[in-house]
Amino acid sequence: MPQDSNSSELKAIAHRAMLDNGLQPDLPADAAAELRTIKAPALDGGSAVRDQRALLWCSIDNDDSRDLDQLSVSQPAADGATRILVSVADVDALVRLGSPLDNAAAVNTTSVYTAAQIFPMLPEALSTDLTSLADGQERLSVVIDMTVTADGQIGASEIYRARVINRAKLAYNSVAAWLDGKGPAPAPVVAVKGMDEQLRIQDRVAQTLKRVRKDQGTLTLLTIEAQAVYDGGQLADLRADEDNRAKELIEYFMIAANGVVARFLEARKSPSLRRVLRAPQRWPRIVELARTLGETLPAVADAKALSGFLIRRQQAAPAQFADLSLAVVKLLGAAEYALKLPGQAAEGHFGLAVSDYTHSTAPNRRYPDVITQRLLKAALAGATVPYNAEDLRSLAAHCTVQEGNAQKVERLVRKSAAAQLLQTRIGQQFHGVVTGASEKGTWVRIMHPVADGKVVRGFEGLDVGDAVQVKLLDTNVQRGFIDFARVTG
Repeated sequence: MPQDSNSSELKAIAHRAMLDNGLQPDLPADAAAELRTIKAPALDGGSAVRDQRALLWCSIDNDDSRDLDQLSVSQPAADGATRILVSVADVDALVRLGSPLDNAAAVNTTSVYTAAQIFPMLPEALSTDLTSLADGQERLSVVIDMTVTADGQIGASEIYRARVINRAKLAYNSVAAWLDGKGPAPAPVVAVKGMDEQLRIQDRVAQTLKRVRKDQGTLTLLTIEAQAVYDGGQLADLRADEDNRAKELIEYFMIAANGVVARFLEARKSPSLRRVLRAPQRWPRIVELARTLGETLPAVADAKALSGFLIRRQQAAPAQFADLSLAVVKLLGAAEYALKLPGQAAEGHFGLAVSDYTHSTAPNRRYPDVITQRLLKAALAGATVPYNAEDLRSLAAHCTVQEGNAQKVERLVRKSAAAQLLQTRIGQQFHGVVTGASEKGTWVRIMHPVADGKVVRGFEGLDVGDAVQVKLLDTNVQRGFIDFARVTG
């Protein structure tokens, strides 16, 4: 078999899955024609744009990421507080509302990350170059500037446009190893004077924000993503990509920044697209899971009570916490986008235990963030809101649907990739955790490799969160099928 035949098969599967789920795998001709006219990044933002190019901005993302959406930097403030500045790529400066490139992005509404290939929301010439906050390059951005008090509260904040330069392109794993004392300082940290202290301050503030968010009820969950590993063009493994300290740094800064953006738009009497996660409908099953572990949760959904339970379980049984987290994630259900009009009650995000939350910090990858950026820029300029309420309501629904479709594609290709890896292991046994149980079937996740399959024999009585031993019966790469039988006794 040629070395790249497996990856070619997966790419064909991914391309077909995109089409089958109402997503565009290829850039439309009119958008491609517009792209050819864009030769350079947008740099002229007018007199209202501040010059912050001298600050020690850095990006922290995956090792291979080039579609860089945000930078961060810290500055001391009074009374032990710290200013945290989050710079977000000004995508709207090149991708204008109603243009062919904008219309193309509005179809998929998100980049789709499959085990075979990435289908970027914006063409790579933009998302990984001209609209990316690329290493060493001057770019326009929208800055969320917030003061974090010594006890982790968000104090004064402002939002403005600025020119910035990324001084250090950093990666999660190497930064986390360094912060944890398990590895050397990454080369870009050593190369830029003051960057080591800059990152340690940011880490300290992020950990303070984390403690506050936990106290307020943010759910602590160990989420494991399957990362495709290729060797010579051929899929070699699907490995667990776990959270770490550097990811937490970005996560808690983004939560804080998105809250600031939501409140800013509300204060300016602007509509906004909120990211909403309602109280889980399957709360009784979460209560039952807690009971099997000797814990009691209230009968009515309570984020703070659930947060406390999860923290205790992580401390008591860290080896089993990933399985419990996966079960809770499935039972919480999916978040969605919703229009919020000025003065209207906010629905909030159950998992984050916040009432004001939007998506604004990843405009190269998510269309709701582009919409929010346009709303911000209009509010800053005192201009007319570029969307009417019905437009925003329709866009919120569309973005929610397409996000779900993108996840379906990612799951399908991940299943096909897993089936490809497992096709020589028929008859072997694996430890798994039940991730879905309904009339449509019972599903289980194994970890080596990370794979989801259907329990076709012995599924009776199983429910989400149950640990189970299964035997691999069959695989089908084209359909992404992995069939297991429950092993009893």
